[in-house]
Amino acid sequence: MPSPTRLRIATVNANGIRAAYRRGMGDWLSARDVDILAIQEVRASTEDVEELLGPEWNILHDAATAKGRAGVAIASRDKASIHRVTIGDDEFDTSGRWLEADYEVAGNLVTVVSAYVHSGEADTQKQVDKYAFLDAMERRLPEIAAHSPYAIVLGDLNVGHRTLDIRNWKGNVKRAGFLPDERAYFDRFVGAEGADDYNTGGGLGWVDVGRKAAGEVDGPYTWWSWRGKAFDNDSGWRIDYHLATKALADTAAEYSVDRAATYDTRFSDHTPVVADYLLP
Repeated sequence: MPSPTRLRIATVNANGIRAAYRRGMGDWLSARDVDILAIQEVRASTEDVEELLGPEWNILHDAATAKGRAGVAIASRDKASIHRVTIGDDEFDTSGRWLEADYEVAGNLVTVVSAYVHSGEADTQKQVDKYAFLDAMERRLPEIAAHSPYAIVLGDLNVGHRTLDIRNWKGNVKRAGFLPDERAYFDRFVGAEGADDYNTGGGLGWVDVGRKAAGEVDGPYTWWSWRGKAFDNDSGWRIDYHLATKALADTAAEYSVDRAATYDTRFSDHTPVVADYLLP
């Protein structure tokens, strides 16, 4: 039998790609041998992204309508055959929060999404907007899975699904990011905690690759506040995901949260999340 083809996919919320590069994002990327990179909170022009990453990358970028905010990108070694920025209603199409691309890998169609879900704020319009986006995402996921059995949604989804995903979960049960209604979306995406089919094809059939790889342990977290000692104390949130169709998740061979060694060597308040997929 022919050997499988390794596809290394990474995601990171750069929290402003120009600032991230000044802090060392380029050094991390150069050493990581990534094939496809999803970026959120780009907060820069397409020209900036192309200049920073260099000519060896093919760049797709959907900037936010409001300059200097949000923005999602996908950088790849090979060109995408097609890309889309729609997730549903018109107001989502140019908000810099959802970018899809199709790639051909070893004869397989692989669909990659870079997503940046609203952070929200309980009992405000920001939370209404977040729920509207999650509603649109819930409608779009089955369409993507029908389009390609090998599909993955990457990015800062701004929800900790389970108590394992937030160090101080008891203090955050009424805060955006850990509200019961938010977590219920992920019950529908991957199955509910405790269900027989949780994260094995339950719900809409998607798999949280990070939780599958880590098992039933706290974290590993992917975001820590810049303030205080959150990073040093590992008081974080796991909100950056590889959310894959079961067919793709079943090919996952390696999964890594590339946490910086020290607070002052971080290039973002989020850490990159990297996984290898071995495609037939």
